[in-house]
Amino acid sequence: MVGTDAAAKSAPDGYTLLLMSNTHTVNESLMPQKPFVLMRDFVGVAPINYSDLVLVVHPSLKANSIGELIALAKAEPGKMSYASSGPGTPYHMAGELFKAMAGVDILHVPYKGSAGARTDILGGQVQMMFDAVTVMSQHAKEGKVKALGTSGTSRSSVLPGVPTIAEAGVPGYEATIWLGVMAPKATPPAVVDKLNGEIRRIVSAQELRDNWAKQGAVPMTMSPPEFARYLEQDIVKWERIVRISGAKPDQ
Repeated sequence: MVGTDAAAKSAPDGYTLLLMSNTHTVNESLMPQKPFVLMRDFVGVAPINYSDLVLVVHPSLKANSIGELIALAKAEPGKMSYASSGPGTPYHMAGELFKAMAGVDILHVPYKGSAGARTDILGGQVQMMFDAVTVMSQHAKEGKVKALGTSGTSRSSVLPGVPTIAEAGVPGYEATIWLGVMAPKATPPAVVDKLNGEIRRIVSAQELRDNWAKQGAVPMTMSPPEFARYLEQDIVKWERIVRISGAKPDQ
C-alpha cells in the first residue's frame, strides 16, 4: 500500500514504475479506503507473466483428491484451515474462490508473507494452502505436501499428473497469480508505448521463455489498451468474490 501510493505520486516521466500483481486488483474492493484508485491514478503499461496455483495439503490430512477434500471440509465445517501470504493476495483469494464455488467452510489463516505460510503447511500447523506452482511444485514432487489440484484452465506443465481443480470436482474454477507494470496516470502515451515495446521484447526472448517454462510461468503480452481492459475485468471478477466471501483486510 505504501509503495503503490508512493508510485502514484511520483513524477509521470517513465522512470518510476509500479510492479504489480492481482493483489492490486483485489485491493480495489477489499480496501476501498486506500489513498489511491488503481485505474484513476495509474495507466497500464504491460503484463509480464502468470503462473497457476496449486492446492496442496499436509500429508497427514486424510484427503487424496479434491472430492475427498470437499467431503472432509463439509463433514467438519470450520475445522480445517488454509494458509495465505496475507489478506488480498492471490493465495487468499484463490482460497475464498474455492470456498465459494465448492460450498465449504474453511478457516483462512493469513501470514505476513509467503515464507511463514509455506513453513507452516510443510510443518502441518495448517492443513492446506494455495501457492504458486513455481515455488510449491518441488515440495510436492518430494512428497512434503500432497498436490490435489492446479488452478488453471489446463494442467500445469510442471505438474502434469495433477488434475486441474475444475476437472477434479469444481467446474469453472480458475485462479492464477500474474505480474504487470503500471505507470503514474499522466505518463505520456509515447513513453508508455516505448516501455510496453521493451517489456514485450524482453518477455518474448526465447531464453527467458524457456527458463520460465521450467518453473511453470507463462509470458503475457498485451498492448496498453488491452492490458487496461484486462485490469478492469480482473477488478470486477475479484469484487464479486470479496463481496460473496465477506473477506476483510484484517481476516
